[in-house]
Parts: sequence; structure tokens; C-alpha cells
Amino acid sequence: MNRVQIFGIVNLTHDSFSDGGQFLAPHAAIAQGERLLSEGAAGLDLGAESSNPAGQRVTAQTEIERLTPVVHHFKQMGATLSVDTYKPEVMRAMLALGVDMINDITSLKDPQAITVLRDYNVPIVLMFARNRAPRAEIKPQSHQDLIPTLLAFFQERLDTLTQQGIARERLILDPGMGYFLGSNPAPSLWVLKHMQQLHTLGQPLYLCTSRKSFIGTLLNESPNGRAMGTLATELWAMAQGVQYIRTHEVKALAQAWTIWQAITEVSD
Repeated sequence: MNRVQIFGIVNLTHDSFSDGGQFLAPHAAIAQGERLLSEGAAGLDLGAESSNPAGQRVTAQTEIERLTPVVHHFKQMGATLSVDTYKPEVMRAMLALGVDMINDITSLKDPQAITVLRDYNVPIVLMFARNRAPRAEIKPQSHQDLIPTLLAFFQERLDTLTQQGIARERLILDPGMGYFLGSNPAPSLWVLKHMQQLHTLGQPLYLCTSRKSFIGTLLNESPNGRAMGTLATELWAMAQGVQYIRTHEVKALAQAWTIWQAITEVSD
């Protein structure tokens, strides 16, 4: 069976779409991270700026100030940490503190980010998004030709980054979900249905469907009522060979995947 790493989401923000303000204080973020690790997370994904359409931009210094005490705490514990940022200054500061992975929703669009990451041999998540700014957009989109578009985008990023000194084996691909693909459900559902085609690029795949808009639309649920819909999409993705799942609901996913594996691995 596919070996999957579950990363628990900790948003150190005041305006994330489902938990804004809950974990902005360092002690709250630390408590949440410790809970997610105890529930089975292989690592934590820490973000200090929201990418939702209504989110406010924050400076690199603000991100660094929010992240630093939390990163210090978890690195002292020996936890695996990913930082969700597109800012080169934040990447450099967090990598200097020992962060294990960078998750960039702009796929290293900033050339300075490439310069920073040449100096650190850590995995990098490259995310596809139809919007050009580091914010999701509320805009219905077609799902036609989406898979070829994703494949072409990622092939370009792989070629460009390897030519600029980033080893290909460091690169992990995230097809984006929810508003990053379109405000209607069809694009996200289409990518999930055709996830196998992304394996043709030969890179590990990373996915976050957690509490996303398309689940809310289909179920008519607010973000905090989307746990069961989220779990269904995550199990589907894991069964399709996705190696990394980023989620708010670590315990439910870890337990469900344990049972899924037990069923598939039972001897005849």
C-alpha cells in the first residue's frame, strides 16, 4: 500500500477561512500542534498568512514573528515542520531555524525564493493555482483541459527549477483544490477523479482538500461542518497514491487509513 504522510494544519492567522484567530497566539498554536502530533500527524504545516480570498496580506517580518516561537518549540521536540510561505525572507529565516519543508502556493514564482532554497536541501511543495496573485479567487472555472494544463504547468516548473539548481528529487506537486481551481465543485472533483494522471510526472503528490469550498457547496455545510466530506476526499486521494495529505482533522484520517490498509492487506 501507499505510504502516506499526514501533515496537520496550524494556521497562525486571524483570517484563515475556517479557524482564523484560534491559533494566532503562540501558546494556542503550540497546543494545537501538539494535539495534532499526538493524533498521528507525521509533521505540522505552519502558515502565518491566509491565502483565502478575503485574507489580508502581512509582511514577511510579521510572518517571521508569528512563526519563530512556534518553530523553536517544535524543533526542540524534534517534530517535522513544513512552513507555508511564498516569501523568500520567511523561507530563509525559517530554514535557518531548522524547518524541514517549504510549501509554496506560488510554486517558487519569486526568483529570490529559488536562490534561498538552493542553499538548503529540503523538500519543496509546488502548488498549482489558476489565480496569479498569492490569493485564491472566487471565480467559477471549467474543468475541461484542466489535467493537461496541470501537467504542462508542473513540467515547466520542474524543468525551470532543475535548470536553476534545485534537484528534481526535492520537488513535490500539489494540484491545488477549492478556490485555487475554481469556486464551483467541478474542477476539484475532476482533478480528484483523474489524480492517477499526475503520477506520470514521476514526482510525489501532495493534497489538501480539508474543509475546502467545493465540499461545502456539495454538502451545504459551513467550514466546520465539512469533516466527513473532507475525509471522503482524503481517503480517495490516498487510495490513488497521493503521498502527502495536509489536513485539519488528523485523528479521523489516521484512523480511517489504518482501517483501509488493514482491509487491503488481510491475508486470503
